Amino acid sequence: MTRTYPEEAVGGFPQPVREVTDAEGRSILLCCPEERERLVEMYLAFDPADRAQGIPPVEESAVREWLDSITGPDTLNLVARHGDRTIGHVVLVGDTEHELAIFVLQAYQNAGIGTALLRTALGAAAAAGIERVWLSVERWNDAAIALYRRVGFEAADTPEFGMEMTLRLDTTE
Repeated sequence: MTRTYPEEAVGGFPQPVREVTDAEGRSILLCCPEERERLVEMYLAFDPADRAQGIPPVEESAVREWLDSITGPDTLNLVARHGDRTIGHVVLVGDTEHELAIFVLQAYQNAGIGTALLRTALGAAAAAGIERVWLSVERWNDAAIALYRRVGFEAADTPEFGMEMTLRLDTTE
């Protein structure tokens, strides 16, 4: 499949490591994953109702296998931490085009963490020379679509159940 990316590159995203205060007044650290077990714990605590397109997996063995496939050397990973707990994760996987996926635990949603995590991951991606980013989102997920549009993603013309969105990053900053 050939994806269409916007002509105009988007930039100005912050880079990790950084600390933000969410809408609930919690101090959230945005950084690179330090301990794999904290990621496993986060995904095991993930609300099944928040799973989309079959991810994250439910069973521990499947979570570990899935993490093996998305945390290798050709990926960019960033986590959100509240205290010693991992509460959010964003990953970009690919070579010339990078697929983005983002997850935030239910108790931390709607507090600005997803936005901060996404913007910071895009800043890290641009710094790493990643220019083309795409994602798939369920068409009914209005909150996620609005977030992606706010940071510069554009919807592609996709007839499938999921909507594909693309973004061109400014890697010259």
